[in-house]
Amino acid sequence: MEVIRILAIDDHEMTTTGYKYILEGEPFENFEVRVDIATSFDMGKEKIEFSARSLKYDIILLDIQLFPPNSNDIRSGEDLGILARQLVPESKVVFMSSFSDNLRINSIFKSVDPDGYMVKSEIDEKSLRTMVETVTTKPPYYTAGAFAAIRRRMTNDIVVDELDKKILYYLSIGTRTKDIAPLISSATTTVESRKRQLKTLFGIESGNDITLIEEARKKGFI
Repeated sequence: MEVIRILAIDDHEMTTTGYKYILEGEPFENFEVRVDIATSFDMGKEKIEFSARSLKYDIILLDIQLFPPNSNDIRSGEDLGILARQLVPESKVVFMSSFSDNLRINSIFKSVDPDGYMVKSEIDEKSLRTMVETVTTKPPYYTAGAFAAIRRRMTNDIVVDELDKKILYYLSIGTRTKDIAPLISSATTTVESRKRQLKTLFGIESGNDITLIEEARKKGFI
């Protein structure tokens, strides 16, 4: 019988173990599932890189936040999704995250264009089974919350890019605006302009930097 190989990456071992237990126990009609797990960003990166040189995964399940909320490491599952697209384009990429904000989801769709997105609060045995069956035959697959967010795409073309994320990160660790500019090889006026754009995008035009940081954390950009 055909074997579908899945890599589940999440910094909560209980979550990846749960995916493994459920999916390997499901009686799929035409195949069986084997789940490999990674519980850190670096472990996930290593497994993706190794799969590019050996047997590729059929599906890669990615959480977005792979470090504690107050960590100084700004890498995320989105970065691993971009890496997977570069190294193993044959592998299907599905995000499994607690973030259901339309800005965060649509940012990922622009950078990774995943084959599926599941909001964690909507995941159960049935949805996991359906996701695997759909993604392996006729992707994409979205849970209801993810699909609703996708439909609420912004009418403008503003996205939160890597430069924005760096600005948000430096603000979150207390770096002053004038000191951020040289760290990202930009002018202070550029940093100020980006901050105003982010506040507009987040719907907090009159907010200060603290408000911006709090909103960015809620939406999963920090």
